[in-house]
Amino acid sequence: MPKNAEQNAVEAASPHPKSLKHLAQALQSCRRCPLYRDATQAVPGEGPHDAVLMLVGEQPGNDEDLAGEPFVGPAGMVLNKALEAAGIERQKAFVTNAVKHFKFEPRGKRRLHKRPNTYEIERCRWWLENELRLMKPKLVVALGATAARSMFGKAMPIGKSRGKILELSDDLHALVTVHPSALLRIPDRVSKEAEMKRFTHDLRLAQKFISQSDA
Repeated sequence: MPKNAEQNAVEAASPHPKSLKHLAQALQSCRRCPLYRDATQAVPGEGPHDAVLMLVGEQPGNDEDLAGEPFVGPAGMVLNKALEAAGIERQKAFVTNAVKHFKFEPRGKRRLHKRPNTYEIERCRWWLENELRLMKPKLVVALGATAARSMFGKAMPIGKSRGKILELSDDLHALVTVHPSALLRIPDRVSKEAEMKRFTHDLRLAQKFISQSDA
């Protein structure tokens, strides 16, 4: 993953977390990009330290920002439903985000999601890399374009890379699919059900890969 000189200098001076618990604690003091200024808190990943499957989303939403936990809002409900249909127990997977602070635009009393930019994704990648280092999962599922960009260090068009097992390194593979929030934005019921089936199919591929790796 390419990095600039400033990022290398900051990371060299930063002690690597020794555990996921240490990482979660250190994350609350993160000042790598300006997003910490408006967010309620940083939202660390959640799940067992020895999980073989990691799910990476874009960033915390409003509900996650308030709760301090990933995927607990509407998108989390979609993800849970798809995981269950795919035969994956969420509590056995590690669920996290590419960007750890909620980026939003105030609109009256509401806080509307705003997509992280390339700089914010790059600055937060250090945390994701440390989660990978500590966990050593067999497969990472990138939920959406932001997660895919963070994982691969470049733009990954979802249409071209979706639903394939891709090699990141000798002992780490990735699968790219949509973010569950994309399903929430589909107004037509028939189209939404069709996309849910496709999303579930992608997760079944992930489960199949994990099962074959364990065999």
